[in-house]
Amino acid sequence: MSKTFNKVNAIRGMNDILPNESYKWEQLEATIKSLLSQYGYQNIRTPILEQTRLFARGIGEVTDIVEKEMYTFTMNKDADKVDPEDMLTMRPEFTAGVVRAAIQHNLLYERPVRAYAMGQVFRHERPQKGRYRQFHQLSVEAMGFDGPDMDVEIILLLARLWRALGLNNIRLELNCLGQSDERAEHREALIAYLEQHIDSLDEDAKRRMYSNPLRVLDTKNPDMQEMADNAPKLFDYLGEASKAHFDAVCERLEQAGIGYIINPRLVRGLDYYNLTVFEWVTDDLGAQGTVCGGGRYDGLFELLGGKPTPCVGFGLGLERLLELADAQGAFTPLQETDVYFVHQGEEASKKAALLAEQCRDAGWKVMVHAGSAGFKSQFKRADLSGARWAIVIGEKEVEQGIVAVKPLRESENGSIENQFEAAQADLIQILAERK
Repeated sequence: MSKTFNKVNAIRGMNDILPNESYKWEQLEATIKSLLSQYGYQNIRTPILEQTRLFARGIGEVTDIVEKEMYTFTMNKDADKVDPEDMLTMRPEFTAGVVRAAIQHNLLYERPVRAYAMGQVFRHERPQKGRYRQFHQLSVEAMGFDGPDMDVEIILLLARLWRALGLNNIRLELNCLGQSDERAEHREALIAYLEQHIDSLDEDAKRRMYSNPLRVLDTKNPDMQEMADNAPKLFDYLGEASKAHFDAVCERLEQAGIGYIINPRLVRGLDYYNLTVFEWVTDDLGAQGTVCGGGRYDGLFELLGGKPTPCVGFGLGLERLLELADAQGAFTPLQETDVYFVHQGEEASKKAALLAEQCRDAGWKVMVHAGSAGFKSQFKRADLSGARWAIVIGEKEVEQGIVAVKPLRESENGSIENQFEAAQADLIQILAERK
């Protein structure tokens, strides 16, 4: 006698997307892809698994992602002989993998490249609303482009996406990180300041004070806000070229009618980020208010073994964007089908299947009721499917070569037509006339 098998549930923080929700994803992804094609971006698809050292180098060994959140394992079962290349990680973000692919395949040999990646990423953190262990991300990368014009184009692309989704109450925050030598001078001043206020720092800030002091300024701890507000400002250490780049970004945004807030505490804690950084923020998602973050990362190619290459891009979590768009009514309710065939009897079932194929040839979405059931039950299914018409075939209809057409939805004048009969040969034309 076999043992009872306990049912299997999805892993906590890795969620199923069911048909009653997946249509929203499809509409969101279609809107994003259409918009990206308008700006000349092409899709790139990288592996879910990469060597761990790619992310340790590309994201930063002292970041929370690398220290705490990556799903990492080894391909070598002999723990005493683990080679760094045997250590694999499920991607926690896209940018490092996209840059790795660009270097490996010499993608920028002929010209700069606009690319985007979209799909699942993985982080081992405590699941909560808007933060999951498997989630979906859009990463847009403009590789090989320098100058403020591309920084602005990336931001305008996002502003157009918000308009396409009908999003309101979303604001743009900007900052400039300057260049590495300017940040180094600011870093010394910042560390000296933090040392003077060490009693005000929480444990996380103390841990980051020397390894990643910029991230201390990005604290969410309310007890550290005054200290962070009074810390040395990176903007005061910028050279003329960095200030000119940022001024040009601001000027172009103003010319395009895009409002913004300069936030001197908006930072990236990694050395390969430089010049423009930005976030789009909303108050409609509670504490998790950042919808999208991006900026210029001119140092990443060289850090990962490539030639120095100017780049700018952004990443956004699709779950968070979908939640915001859904709350503001961005999605059209699901309609499974246009035409639903209701039938009774074996010959009627065969005829329904043939007519359904003809309707599909004409471009209609069609369902044929599967199995045997009474007309009442079938009509209930037809109505639940969202179909505009039920096509009824019984013994009489088979013998006479006709169908009964029952409209299920209101017409433009708010009325529902009465059921009527039509020749099977005329069905496609009749439906087309009512399209």
